[in-house]
Amino acid sequence: MGKEITSRAEDYSQWYLDLVKKADLAENSDVRGCMVIKPYGYSIWEKMQQGLDQMFKDTGHTNAYFPLFVPKSMFEAEEKNAEGFAKECAIVTHYRLKSDPAQKGKLMVDPEARLEEELVVRPTSEAIIWSTYKKWIQSYRDLPILINQWANVVRWEMRTRLFLRTAEFLWQEGHTAHATRAEAVAETEQMLHVYADFAENFMALPVYKGRKSESERFPGAVDTYCIEAMMQDGKALQAGTSHFLGQNFADAFDVQFTSKEGKLEKVWGTSWGVSTRLMGALIMAHSDDDGLILPPKLAPIHVVIVPIFKNEEELARISEKVNGLVKDLRALGLSVKFDNRDTHKPGFKFAEYEMRGVPVRLAIGPRDLENGTVEMARRDTKEKKVVKLGDVAALIRPLLDEIQQNIYQRALNFRNEMTTRVDSYEQMKNVLDTKGGFVLAHWDGTAQTEAAIKEETKATIRCIPLDAPEEKGVCVYSGQPSVQRVLFARAY
Repeated sequence: MGKEITSRAEDYSQWYLDLVKKADLAENSDVRGCMVIKPYGYSIWEKMQQGLDQMFKDTGHTNAYFPLFVPKSMFEAEEKNAEGFAKECAIVTHYRLKSDPAQKGKLMVDPEARLEEELVVRPTSEAIIWSTYKKWIQSYRDLPILINQWANVVRWEMRTRLFLRTAEFLWQEGHTAHATRAEAVAETEQMLHVYADFAENFMALPVYKGRKSESERFPGAVDTYCIEAMMQDGKALQAGTSHFLGQNFADAFDVQFTSKEGKLEKVWGTSWGVSTRLMGALIMAHSDDDGLILPPKLAPIHVVIVPIFKNEEELARISEKVNGLVKDLRALGLSVKFDNRDTHKPGFKFAEYEMRGVPVRLAIGPRDLENGTVEMARRDTKEKKVVKLGDVAALIRPLLDEIQQNIYQRALNFRNEMTTRVDSYEQMKNVLDTKGGFVLAHWDGTAQTEAAIKEETKATIRCIPLDAPEEKGVCVYSGQPSVQRVLFARAY
């Protein structure tokens, strides 16, 4: 297996694309802007799904599924949401093809099969879900509704990149309905913390939690919360969002309920989601020029065992020992691969599993059998050591925990190094141009200043940090009063 991937220092963007392909995660499909997620890539996404899905269920949510197609009039009901996604919408206008009489074997749209109403292919599901909630909700007894769906969505992006931005992508989207504003706000904040917990404890990815500025909010939301992560090239990546929808969708779809007091009131709503963009974050935050570095909690294979042998007899002797070890490790709940292929040399296998980011590699040959030892190598630090074969099962779980923590700590140290406080616009521009990363700067709270900074520096307000202390100052751009610093960065 060739290991040739562009170095991060030479061309970070190309390094990323090379790595996605060389690690066998995904490839471009024949449909422009769409991707094929390959089995190894999908197995990582499945791990993400499993972790998140359990966290959703632990917070009282259940899964459901809603249609891919949304009638255009329904999609238009919430005006800001419709306008916000209009340029990215794919539209179904006909429901049938027929043979083209002018070209044998070719098909054409049947002009008699035009839909009475055009259908939007969902870019997000608020419209179809809130039109359904109208049928489900009559009384306060019907609330809250706490639903998540795992689905695909289509947003017709002009510039695409595998996992980070594709015309079709996989995600989960939660949609909840509540009797009070306070309940809905609490739900919005709870799910933000769920996302941050997942990012830090599963993905080993430190994040800043905060609120979006008004101009960066989700279309149709009253408030948008987000988690922001730092990639190794100094650019930020939005890793998840949670939206307080207020009563906007209840207004648009006339969703009301009778309260305990017998009054007719409008429902309060939230929505929240993460997508396969998390795959891009996982790759860019941790990996190196030799391939993926996967946190053990998301690794499809925890341990790979590579036998070193010259003939079938040696392989048979090694296999006899290894089979018992595999059984012991699997009993610990670990995913183990014994790569006994005789079609590839050990060096090829080492490079392959290094590229795929397998956290721990064990190598065992005839001499190891004699000595009762095995070589243990960890992917994150490249450290190797020889250990007793009988000790492996006891050592692996603590080692995987250590690798998980080390990957997180390394990313946290980098994130902290790449977060800079600035007190002037010149300083801000200099940091963005020479260092990159997050910039904590005072902002006067106006959309005009935000737009001007974005135009001049290509940096956006990533979030208004939740844990930022009140700190009076003056805006770096306008000189007007400011009550706290906000987080700026150039971003994906």
